[in-house]
Amino acid sequence: MAAKFPIFIDISDKEILVYGAGTIATRRVKTLLRFEAKITVVAPEASDEIKLLAKSGLISYQPRAYEPGEIADSLFAVLATTDDSETNDTIYKEAKEKNILVNVASDKDKCDFHFPGVVKKDNIVVGVNAGGMNHKMAKNITRMIEGVLNQ
Repeated sequence: MAAKFPIFIDISDKEILVYGAGTIATRRVKTLLRFEAKITVVAPEASDEIKLLAKSGLISYQPRAYEPGEIADSLFAVLATTDDSETNDTIYKEAKEKNILVNVASDKDKCDFHFPGVVKKDNIVVGVNAGGMNHKMAKNITRMIEGVLNQ
């Protein structure tokens, strides 16, 4: 797989739908919130952090499962982070049919974009990506960059 081209886009006020509300979804939602996206999380169960973000009005949370055909054409992106590969695949197919950017957390080949390690300080934003191949290295490099920017 070829390396991904880094692109920085304005996602403020863009509608992003996240299916699943576990550890990976929580981490991604928190990252997206730093860039002022409008986030809706759909999952039968949610992490305490997702519930707290919803309670504080930072995101919308719908405590239910994905229903095929429900993805709106107006969405900017969809994240499939459920623990069910069939559900993630159905979400992927529906988003692709509607030309909506999609990221399936459990399958790097079903991602229009990858989630980088993100370091943000004021207006400086650095993204670190290892193409889904070496998460540990990407995490370590992200932490090193954080250290440099926080000096």
